[in-house]
Amino acid sequence: MPGGGIVITGTTDTSRVEAPVTVRAYLICAFAAFGGIFFGYDTGWMGGVLGMKYFIRQYTGLPYPDANSPTYTTDKTNFHLPASDQSLLTSILSAGTFFGAIIAGDVADFIGRRVTIIVGCLVFTVGCILETASTSLGVMVPGRLIAGAGVGFISAIVILYMSEIAPKKVRGALVAGYQFCITIGILLANCVVYATQNRDDTGSYRIPIAIQFLWAVILGTGLFILPESPRYFVKKGKLEQAALALASVRGQPIESEYIQDELAEIIANHEYEQQVIPQTTYLGGWANCFKGPITKGSSNVRRTILGIFMQMMQQLTGINFIFYFGTVFFQSLGTISNPFLISLITTLVNVCSTPLSFWIIERFGRRRILILGAAGMIIAQFIVGIIGVTAGEFDKHNKAAVSAMIAFICINIFFFASTWGPAAWVVVGEVFPLPIRSRGVGLSTASNWFWNCIIATITPYLVGTNKGDANLGAKVFFLWGSLCCLSFSFAYFLVPETKGLSLEQVDRMLEETNPRNSAKWVPHSTFAEEMGLTQKGVALHEEHVGSTTDEEKTNPAVNEKSLA
Repeated sequence: MPGGGIVITGTTDTSRVEAPVTVRAYLICAFAAFGGIFFGYDTGWMGGVLGMKYFIRQYTGLPYPDANSPTYTTDKTNFHLPASDQSLLTSILSAGTFFGAIIAGDVADFIGRRVTIIVGCLVFTVGCILETASTSLGVMVPGRLIAGAGVGFISAIVILYMSEIAPKKVRGALVAGYQFCITIGILLANCVVYATQNRDDTGSYRIPIAIQFLWAVILGTGLFILPESPRYFVKKGKLEQAALALASVRGQPIESEYIQDELAEIIANHEYEQQVIPQTTYLGGWANCFKGPITKGSSNVRRTILGIFMQMMQQLTGINFIFYFGTVFFQSLGTISNPFLISLITTLVNVCSTPLSFWIIERFGRRRILILGAAGMIIAQFIVGIIGVTAGEFDKHNKAAVSAMIAFICINIFFFASTWGPAAWVVVGEVFPLPIRSRGVGLSTASNWFWNCIIATITPYLVGTNKGDANLGAKVFFLWGSLCCLSFSFAYFLVPETKGLSLEQVDRMLEETNPRNSAKWVPHSTFAEEMGLTQKGVALHEEHVGSTTDEEKTNPAVNEKSLA
């Protein structure tokens, strides 16, 4: 072709719509998954800090209980943060992440996925500074809110970024790595809290908080050298930059037929989706997320509901009750001498169980493990509740019964960590079409944090022992078990199987089948063939590769006009 350009024509072969898996793709996704450390670590340190003696004295003004005092038992029982303070400190982070995740969806479409995550790291750092410096709620609460906004940016866009660059054959396993990093973050937080819990100074809680700076530096710095999502460039009409980014992600030269075929499929799918979802105003873009008949599985509103409810159901399993308030709950059982150690053990179970998902999510699929995971959690949680209201009651001081409760809590964590923990994030990253993907993922992640906030707000009152609190104790597991019944039903009736499909093939599958039959669907055509790219092609000019013209900057659609 004159001028040394490259013409992308696409393919009719459904097996060639994506380049082969390379080590480079694994490494990029593995590093991006590091963003889960933020989520997990911030979840982990607060639960432990709420039970620290120095932190309680610092924030309540209560003296340490005197073992020689005749009122020691009463003083020890009352030596804790009020339920309202516990609720505020845990829920305010989730409030920040809720708004951060929604805003991030817009920002990611304007400045790119990679840069949005870097911005999230900077926002998080500001909040972390306030948290570390705090000695009262007046500084800690704004710090938690700002840090939460940063975590919201990161948690939403890391999933989006990973889903858009991960190869289809291992996308589930790689995105599950994000959940694994969450568990690693919780474990690290518990280890640090366990090491500093007995310090009688502000270092007891400042050290666990300040360590978070390290995560922001590592992720923010590393993303400067990682490629942008090629699908972002296609959405902006910058096809030459999309080709460069895709070649970088796949570790192949830009002239590779695999790169050309995959890019053509992405471009063709985007053109198809633009016909279905016309570009409109800013508010119209948000309205697009809720358009279409709710009874049609491929409609935008149905996909948005799927993403929002998927994250809601994940939170309603009650898993964060254990990680936010596990230390306080274990203290309330009365027979555990070191509740911090038990919290550390439950965290280890969480970490060790999650890698199993790397295999089962690709072997058995997203839908099946969500159904089985919900069933397992229902059984385990009802057993914990039954033991808790019989042999495990506080006044019976039955160590064997309490040990059994802890064992089934660990079994419950195992089912969550290997199924709902990772699979919910994987499905959310796969079901949205490119025109609304960033906003859809942002709304879904915001849903996660919204329900996280609700649970963090109400749980202290559900299990609190003060006047006016529900004082449910172990009976709270009947609540979580009942809610897991909803998660089971949701997975069975509404969650499609997306295993082994490219993001573009997921779009086609949702149009042609329903969730209960989705596992049987196989690709039979390509978007490149349907949109005519196999005949007319798309021209990429080498002199433009790696740069963007002034016209492209002001009119991203100019690249679309290079159709041969």
